[in-house]
Amino acid sequence: MTSKPIRAVVVKRPSDYEQLLATHATRAQAEFFLASRSQSIDEILRDHEMQEKAIAAVHGAIPSGWRRTAIVRAELSRFLFEPEDVVLVVGQDGLVANVAKYLESQPVIGINPLPHRFDGPLVRHPPAAARDLLRDLDGGKALRISERTMVRATLDDGQSLSALNEIFIGHRSHQSARYRIALHKRDERHSSSGLICCTGTGASGWASSIARAIGWGEPLPKPSAPSLAFFVREAWKSRVTGDSVVHGLVGEGQSLRITSEMNSGGVVFGDGIEDDFLAFDWGRVASIRVAENRLRLIE
Repeated sequence: MTSKPIRAVVVKRPSDYEQLLATHATRAQAEFFLASRSQSIDEILRDHEMQEKAIAAVHGAIPSGWRRTAIVRAELSRFLFEPEDVVLVVGQDGLVANVAKYLESQPVIGINPLPHRFDGPLVRHPPAAARDLLRDLDGGKALRISERTMVRATLDDGQSLSALNEIFIGHRSHQSARYRIALHKRDERHSSSGLICCTGTGASGWASSIARAIGWGEPLPKPSAPSLAFFVREAWKSRVTGDSVVHGLVGEGQSLRITSEMNSGGVVFGDGIEDDFLAFDWGRVASIRVAENRLRLIE
């Protein structure tokens, strides 16, 4: 049986310019809208052109014998990745996180089209590097790959989702999230603004801000470490709710257990993708733990 040729999957997000066109239909109308607010379209257009050149460079670097396809972020939840795929993410670091939850073990190359805008810990390669990287892969050369821990939330009915940065559990609106939280034989009923459980990759983002705000002194996990950190946001202490089980570490083989006490509106989602969520209404139980799969990022 002949194996399929490698497939290059190029992933991008619409540029700010493309999103303006989607809203205002034409460049002239978008330019007028911005000018009416003392803003210029020039920088937005320059960034769009840089992104388009980066994407063209990546497509031009794909070996001739490979299959190829291109998708945008909004299509990720409907796209079927194949075992033979090499995923090229052209955009910001968050786009790598958006892609990671849909992968098994496919290698990812992060391409930074706008180094003046994106920090680049996950998109560390310039567009010009794509040709050499793909040539090496095509020739069977082993490239250095870093494996980053991911987090998985699994409901009691078997539904699950993974994330590279963090899982959020709470109410989809600004209402209080009500639930029971259990870890290491500690159990408490909460009313809060929800909670996050982060990996070492996510520890430099949202979780880091929360940790600084609460004065949490323990080291946060490293990206490759098989452990997680969780933080409850604004737990409200009352006669029936507590605020003692509000942060901690979840090691490999352990799980953070959350039982919903929300009649409706409870959600579980990962890496800020609110449209791809699990409903978490009254009685549902979520177990959050280190995921079995990892992001395989080409260095």
